[in-house]
Amino acid sequence: MKMALRRFIVFNRLPLAIFLLALGFFLGFEVTWWIAWIPFLFAIIFVAAHYLIGPMTLIQGYIESGDLEGAQKLLDRIKKPEWLYKPVRSSYYMLRGNLSTMADTPESLDKAEADIRRSLEAGLPEKEYEGTAYLQLGSIAFKKGNTKEAYESLRKAVKIGLPDADSEATAYLQLCSLCLNRRDFRGAKMYFQKAKSCKATNEQVIAQLKEMSKYIARIPG
Repeated sequence: MKMALRRFIVFNRLPLAIFLLALGFFLGFEVTWWIAWIPFLFAIIFVAAHYLIGPMTLIQGYIESGDLEGAQKLLDRIKKPEWLYKPVRSSYYMLRGNLSTMADTPESLDKAEADIRRSLEAGLPEKEYEGTAYLQLGSIAFKKGNTKEAYESLRKAVKIGLPDADSEATAYLQLCSLCLNRRDFRGAKMYFQKAKSCKATNEQVIAQLKEMSKYIARIPG
């Protein structure tokens, strides 16, 4: 019930603002202007929230429940992302970029890269989120075959800092792969050891570590 009411308010901020303005004028002309300011204030708050925040306050619930399609639909409701409050705009572009990477097509990767860069331009609230953004850019560049750009972005990601051991291990593993491609065996071994020392818990990352260990074991010296 509480969530339904919240959704109703978020999706109907402008109609509610119009109603409150009308109520304010009615109270002002029929009762007293000393009371009319209350609905006027709430109307201003609703209009500001509509353009500066949008439906972003609801998206976390969709992400936590795994409803990515629902999260995408909410993002699609935002027609003027450039009007969003800066931290909200940054989160909007980061989330849209992350959703685009899941499609894993050349077009979606280009879109994801552009959105993540917009997120960085808007300014991420914490350094670890900035690190995550560069990890994403590095992964996208890696998939697109832009090895130099991938290496620089991944190096920047681990230097800035990442939010958890799994993300850090992922960055080091990708750096290890890039070094192997360049036949920089010393660098590959170094990054592989750093990836192992992260003590990742994600099953997919652990599987990647086991697979990479086979290649590292074949390197002479």
